[in-house]
Amino acid sequence: MNEVILRNVDEMRAWARRFADSLTAPTVVALHGDLGMGKSEIARAVIQRLRGDDTVVPSPTFTIVQSYDGISHFDLYRVEDASELTEIGLEYAMENDIVLIEWPDIAKDLLPENTVHIYISEYDGGRKLKVQ
Repeated sequence: MNEVILRNVDEMRAWARRFADSLTAPTVVALHGDLGMGKSEIARAVIQRLRGDDTVVPSPTFTIVQSYDGISHFDLYRVEDASELTEIGLEYAMENDIVLIEWPDIAKDLLPENTVHIYISEYDGGRKLKVQ
């Protein structure tokens, strides 16, 4: 497990951009953390690093998934039943794309063994990331 302390959102974005450089498809990244911890900021920075800084990256909270040419960004906060995950294309994406999943707990039985889990928590006014 790797731990990283980030003092502010700029440091979080910079870390996420460096992390993005290590990703190749297919890879699944599960982003864990309470509301407001920075899951969407990490996903946005990864997507913009890989698809261009001018890429518009809205939160998929209401659409559940946003796709960016080989990158799929899922927000499973509103998914109530794991049976919906196949319908929204999660399994297909995990076999083919770089997949970023916010609120991944409902998908825990489907996540590949080599999923990268990032746990985000508050720490001394900033954020602590535990990456495993």
